[in-house]
Amino acid sequence: MRKKVIAMLVGLCVFAEMANAQKYISMEKAIEIAQSNNSNVKMSQWDEKVSNADYRQTDASFLPQVNLEYSALGTNNPLNAFGFLLNQSTVTSADFDPSSLNRPGFSHNFGTKIEVKQPIFNPDMTYARKGAKAQEEAYKLGSVRTRQRIDFEVKKAYSQLQFSYRAKELLTTSLEEIKTISQSVENFQKQGLVQKSDVLNSRVQVNIIEVALARAESNIQNASEGLSLLMGDKKQDVVFVPDSLTLQPMVFKGNELDLTRPDIQMLDKSIESMGMMTKSVHMQAMPKLNAFGSYQLNDTRALGFRADSYLVGVAVSWNIFSGNANHSKYKSYQFKKEKMTEEKNLYVRQSQLEIDKTQREMHDILVEIKKDESSMSQADEALRILQNRFKAGLSNTTDLLTAQAQLSQQRLLLSQAVMNYDITAYYLDFLLAK
Repeated sequence: MRKKVIAMLVGLCVFAEMANAQKYISMEKAIEIAQSNNSNVKMSQWDEKVSNADYRQTDASFLPQVNLEYSALGTNNPLNAFGFLLNQSTVTSADFDPSSLNRPGFSHNFGTKIEVKQPIFNPDMTYARKGAKAQEEAYKLGSVRTRQRIDFEVKKAYSQLQFSYRAKELLTTSLEEIKTISQSVENFQKQGLVQKSDVLNSRVQVNIIEVALARAESNIQNASEGLSLLMGDKKQDVVFVPDSLTLQPMVFKGNELDLTRPDIQMLDKSIESMGMMTKSVHMQAMPKLNAFGSYQLNDTRALGFRADSYLVGVAVSWNIFSGNANHSKYKSYQFKKEKMTEEKNLYVRQSQLEIDKTQREMHDILVEIKKDESSMSQADEALRILQNRFKAGLSNTTDLLTAQAQLSQQRLLLSQAVMNYDITAYYLDFLLAK
């Protein structure tokens, strides 16, 4: 008695643990969680931030550059030593004595210097900035497409989870039916109405269904773990419970590829960025205009700021010939742009072919669903007739078991076709997304 009580308590604990591990979730909630926690979504967001940081680097094309420097110098070089005196505004007539000029001894200077550089006209940097901006926009569009793909992947995983539960439900029903048949066969065998082989055949069918049911349980765990991974959930022991598997109504948006789809716009922006970089290299042959200025403080004492001076100016620079480097770099960018344009055109054609293929596949699956529904209805009627004939002794066990197995298979085939249709519909929606 004590052992039975312990066994019951252990069973209740296991049941409670399994109940806690199960978690109901809707498709909408799964998508919402995945959009926030999915690793691919997070990585695409980091790509956005990196591209924005790269773009911000080009602020140097119009913002000033300021540099602060403090130095402590010592020398016995006559020229530098006299220069220290000039910078410190401490030159006297005695300093022009030849012996002092030739042998100044050890001289030192503590200087503070602020340098400012202000870009005015740098056309190459202007186009480089535009190219970086286009690249940033490309990454943003890539992030949008990543979110759309994760949306599809979650719907696909959720549909597979729904089918796994549906398969378990159908196999459980089939197991009950085959056990009923097996029990009837055993009763008939006791009455001497059937052979021992019929009993063994029925038990074999029970074993087959039980093995399939065990696989269905594993498939539920596998599908739950796949969905958990997409949702960014670190718990691996959670078993999700979905809505029931139903045929999803699909509103078609047309059969033509929308060129505003984020991944195609991303390619356009990448081509635009390459075009801007090509112009940037071309503009390196143009003159550049920049202003500069500096302010200095010099003293004989550390942290002294006595004598001040400044320097301001404007510089025009023109790299007339760079050893053919700029011309070759320009051609390289130009060829890359042409290659990217050809890749984009090929990608558009492949995407349209994929849309056409997916629509034909959906049509084929709809035909398959209608045929499976008809076959399941016919298999159900055939089983009912054979059961009546079996009870009347007009049909053998093998025919009855075959009919039941056929009905079980048709049920699974119909559910699988519904799952395939849903996944294909979601994929078509992904292909036609804007």
